Amino acid sequence: MGRVRPFADRADAGRRLAAELPAMAGDVLVLGLARGGVPVAAEVARSRGAPLDVLVVRKVGHPRQPEYALGAVSEDGVALPAELPAELVEPQMAHARDQGISLRAGRPREPLSGRIVVVVDDGLATGRSMAVGLETARRAAAARIVMAVPVASGPGFRTLAEGCEGHAELVVEPPEFLAVGQFYDDFAQVSDEAVTSSLEGGEASSSPPP
Repeated sequence: MGRVRPFADRADAGRRLAAELPAMAGDVLVLGLARGGVPVAAEVARSRGAPLDVLVVRKVGHPRQPEYALGAVSEDGVALPAELPAELVEPQMAHARDQGISLRAGRPREPLSGRIVVVVDDGLATGRSMAVGLETARRAAAARIVMAVPVASGPGFRTLAEGCEGHAELVVEPPEFLAVGQFYDDFAQVSDEAVTSSLEGGEASSSPPP
């Protein structure tokens, strides 16, 4: 990675990302994409004194190659691309809705309408998940949409930034960008418990429980 200094973990990435974001006057909401984006978003929200919420986005895999993503959906019913088959989309949407309820653990959802919504993830590769997150904020009538990621693949970042305010500490061009995890010393899976704890304002490890 040459001179690029990797992030220690998602919390470090969130603090470094927050330092790069411009001042935002108004009613700000920080929205972390589940699950990996939430620890990053928590640091951004803390730095701005803004509320934090989660948005569940799930990838839609090819029926014969589930690891190959055809698109993505959000718990709010947004699916991209729009022509995804209903038989693939509907199960993932139902799973996303159930996961959102579970992660919030009874906590009410934050409204997006009329607010400055900062959509945060731990990194951007193809941009499928982020695209759905941004479209969800648009359909919910957010007054201003800001995309914020610690690291991004240049092509994907530029494409998505055309439709919103895009901010990233690192924008890496191919072939140097292989995967988001290469830019983290600790890229352990984020547990559901860690997400719920972040939403409650508590401290939680990014590592899954043993």
